[in-house]
Amino acid sequence: MPLNTTQNAAVELILCENSIELALPLLSSSISAGFPSPALDFVDIKIDLNTHLIKHPSATFFGRVKGYSMKDAGIGDGDLIIIDKSIPPSNGKIAVCYLDGEFTLKQIKIIDKEIWLMPANSEYKGIKMEAFHHLVVWGVVTYVIKKIPCSR
Repeated sequence: MPLNTTQNAAVELILCENSIELALPLLSSSISAGFPSPALDFVDIKIDLNTHLIKHPSATFFGRVKGYSMKDAGIGDGDLIIIDKSIPPSNGKIAVCYLDGEFTLKQIKIIDKEIWLMPANSEYKGIKMEAFHHLVVWGVVTYVIKKIPCSR
């Protein structure tokens, strides 16, 4: 039985192209989220997010999340996720799964030799894998990139 993607976090896949280096300025000190620290006038350190976020370029994809079933794991509608297909799926990993003909985003739970795909939202139920399901764990999520809403 196909999943209803209006109730589950679906994923739109995007090919990862990291052959272009893009080194951007990086503050050399940490940024305090408590008391303010003196700002730096000059920043000479550079960072390329490709080298920090993508460990296996040929096995890495981006995905755009649609839905709210993983919101309590910090993954919401519209977020960009980085998916590494070379990481083996295991208990507790959040993965992009191809289940019964549709992509979905869930946490893998193995309980007493049963495999469950679990949402991170109490409004949705977990899915117990049964013999009639066709499941492919397509890749493991390694990072989530969020856009912070601006107040105007």
